[in-house]
Amino acid sequence: MNAIADHGVRRGRKFEQVLDGARKIFLRDGFERASVDDIAREAGVSKATIYAYFPDKQLLFLEVARCECHRQTEEAEASVEGDVPVRVALTIAAERIVQFLMSDFGQRMYRIVVGEGERFPGLGRQFYDFGPGLIHDRLVHHLRCYVEGGTLRIDDLDLAADQFAQLCKAAIHEKLIFGMAETIRPEDLHRSVHGAVDMFMARYGVTG
Repeated sequence: MNAIADHGVRRGRKFEQVLDGARKIFLRDGFERASVDDIAREAGVSKATIYAYFPDKQLLFLEVARCECHRQTEEAEASVEGDVPVRVALTIAAERIVQFLMSDFGQRMYRIVVGEGERFPGLGRQFYDFGPGLIHDRLVHHLRCYVEGGTLRIDDLDLAADQFAQLCKAAIHEKLIFGMAETIRPEDLHRSVHGAVDMFMARYGVTG
């Protein structure tokens, strides 16, 4: 059972319908301005149905984030199933991280969490657990597999996973934060992805 379910979320026949409506309203209005009335209208359900599934709006927001991050992580992992060379696996992971950063969902959710963090101090931590934290945990798992297979040499897996994620953001993250996304060209994304993999392999790759 996931952490969200442990805090009172209940599933029902219209659960996915509610999530889809909530996703659209949160991305349109942010967290604070999103109303349960608008979510119910967008989802085509009653407010009573929403409250039957989610005791409060924060849990609904976090479940939207969790589902999207989980979906993208599963898609990425499906691409590296089997005996995939480490450089190929890292390139796929870097591309997925960059794609999420550049996505409308990723950018808007990041701004929502940063903007609402002061008023809702638990929101940032929980969002981290379901987004960046999930990516971190899966990176650690896969890096450990390559270490055990002898293609990487890493003493601190947690640090290495964080380093890789940060390398993927180089020349991208700050431009997104400052509203300069239109200056990020496809060749810039390619440069960041392959630069991250090259630097990571130079530090941790096993040669010979």
